[in-house]
Amino acid sequence: MSFPGAHVDDGAVIGARVTIAPGAVIGADVEIGAGTAIGSNTVIHAGTVIGADCVIEDCVVLGKRPRLRKGSSAASGAPLPGLVLGDGVTVCCGAVVYARAVVGAGTIIGDQSQVRERSVIGERSVVGRGSCVDFDARVGDRVSIQTAVYVTSGAVVEDDVFLGPGVVMTNDDTMGRHPKGEGLEAPIVRRAARVGGAAVLVPGVEIGEEAFVGAGAVVSKDVAPRDVVLGVPARVVRQVTDADLLERWR
Repeated sequence: MSFPGAHVDDGAVIGARVTIAPGAVIGADVEIGAGTAIGSNTVIHAGTVIGADCVIEDCVVLGKRPRLRKGSSAASGAPLPGLVLGDGVTVCCGAVVYARAVVGAGTIIGDQSQVRERSVIGERSVVGRGSCVDFDARVGDRVSIQTAVYVTSGAVVEDDVFLGPGVVMTNDDTMGRHPKGEGLEAPIVRRAARVGGAAVLVPGVEIGEEAFVGAGAVVSKDVAPRDVVLGVPARVVRQVTDADLLERWR
């Protein structure tokens, strides 16, 4: 199998009907499933596994190893196995997806997004343009992450959550001045919750199932299931009605 203008390591395993554009670099022990298309100037690092019928657009980096400062909380000490992309995943132009991340089938990673090591994203989710899913974060199925969202390290985002553009999560009340080895507290966003654009979730808060956080809110306390909260700091103003529950809109 020949791919003119691309570099494909001899140890790579390439499925049927795969297309690889000129300028792409495919490393050792990479596996690419049948029917996948690899764009120009994309780099796929050793050990990456890509499922069938994926679309990897131009100038993407897959399986990148992190470059960390000494003492970084991102360091685990364990070797990083390869990145795994499920069937039908799309990774758009300029995105970087790190080693040991797992991306579920049918998920779309938007242009210039970053998915860090040891993070997990479920099936049929979307990570919008320029967003970051940081290390050790867990994102469920059918999650909609809009443009320029930051999902902090260790955060949990359950199935069917909506995160509006510019949502920011934080996980460190001390801004780096906590005792060495002390754990960080990331937000938890429960199933089918909705968080409006430019909202801020402070360390350790939990957004309950089917809750609604208004645009621009600063959430400093837990939000109960189906609460609607607005303002700075966020306050409860009403409840999500039965007519507005996710099940009514599927």
